[in-house]
Amino acid sequence: MTQEILLQQIYKKDSKAFTLLYDMYSKSLYGVIFNLIKDKEEAEDVLQEVFVKIWKNIDSYNETKGRFFTWILNIARNSSIDRLRSKSHNNSLKNLSADNFVHILDNNATAINRIDAIGIREFVKKLKPKCIKLIDLLFFKGYTQQEASEELEIPLGTVKTQNRTCINDLRAILQVQ
Repeated sequence: MTQEILLQQIYKKDSKAFTLLYDMYSKSLYGVIFNLIKDKEEAEDVLQEVFVKIWKNIDSYNETKGRFFTWILNIARNSSIDRLRSKSHNNSLKNLSADNFVHILDNNATAINRIDAIGIREFVKKLKPKCIKLIDLLFFKGYTQQEASEELEIPLGTVKTQNRTCINDLRAILQVQ
């Protein structure tokens, strides 16, 4: 089934199409979510929330504004960041024992491999060093633009401008592929 036909079925709220959508994208989205959340159970919860959001908000997807995968990837990323900033997540971090950190470190390498499997990091590596740093902070580590500004010690406006430029450079690389 092509993505276009799949989207048509999802617009019609066809549950079989939703299952196919989950099968096609869940591993990639989980890798992005886990890379930010760093907790298996919480990442699985966020993944479930992401697919519910996709299902409920499919009518807001606009093909002329970007690719479908980019749209769902942004939903996953934003949901992960929302979870990280939530009060309940911050409270749960206070209750972690030292034993949990070994588990988190072990699973982090797996998450990075999952992201590499979808090829995003390979394209980012082709960018200028300043773009690699910025995209790593904003998209892979979940920093806000303000936090990236502080980390890189550059003005917020410069972060915003560089982010736009870097994303445009990344788009150009992807179009060549």
